[in-house]
Amino acid sequence: MKSTHAAIAAAFAFSAFASGAHAADAAPKKQMEKCYGVSLAGQNDCAAGPGTSCAATAKADYQGDAWTLVEKGSCTAIKTPKGHGSLAPVTK
Repeated sequence: MKSTHAAIAAAFAFSAFASGAHAADAAPKKQMEKCYGVSLAGQNDCAAGPGTSCAATAKADYQGDAWTLVEKGSCTAIKTPKGHGSLAPVTK
């Protein structure tokens, strides 16, 4: 009888875990956008200009042609020592 109760308890625990994991998967993912000029050297997500391949290749902090993914709508509010983040490459 004890093994039957243990099996039932285990089944309930598993189904509760599985439904909780499914609920977490159902959460909407945040929309992201490319934000130029906010990455630190070597911490960009991609596109760090000529002579670089992609992620982690920015040579300088806040490099204008290197971008990082940020939550959509937050880019231009990010303040750096060189100004604010930009939705397009910074060429100055």
